[in-house]
Amino acid sequence: MEPFWKTKSLEQMSREEWESLCDGCGRCCLHKLRHEDTNELSFTNVACRLLDLHTCQCSDYPRRQRRVPDCVSLTPAALREIDWLPPSCAYRRLRDGKDLAWWHPLVSGDPETVHSAGVSVRGRAIGERQAGALEDHVVGWPGAAPRVRRPRDNGTKETSEC
Repeated sequence: MEPFWKTKSLEQMSREEWESLCDGCGRCCLHKLRHEDTNELSFTNVACRLLDLHTCQCSDYPRRQRRVPDCVSLTPAALREIDWLPPSCAYRRLRDGKDLAWWHPLVSGDPETVHSAGVSVRGRAIGERQAGALEDHVVGWPGAAPRVRRPRDNGTKETSEC
């Protein structure tokens, strides 16, 4: 039997299926800057104050929008308008007709794979309370396809695009 993400559209998924698509990388929880003149988007390595920098999970997911009013609730409708999700994001990949990456927990069966593959923000982001000016923390990696570290059968690491 095919997994649900291969047989259902994003709109057809149950809430539980939809939520399980999040790979837990934390990239969408990094602050972004939109330049007024050009509409260009810049990514930072500064995480929302609710993001646990080790687990890469929201520390108060049920109340996140109350505590962080500009936190975006992803829905299939919102996904059509959003231009800032990282290329590794499962929601974006499925929206764009791609499959989930090998390191996605639904594929690998292990929620740590997103971290061991080097896709998550673990060890790469800082908290917003320590950051100061966001402009001082502009980086390119959150908006780029990650070069992932895939374990090989012989125990060495292989690097590939996701």
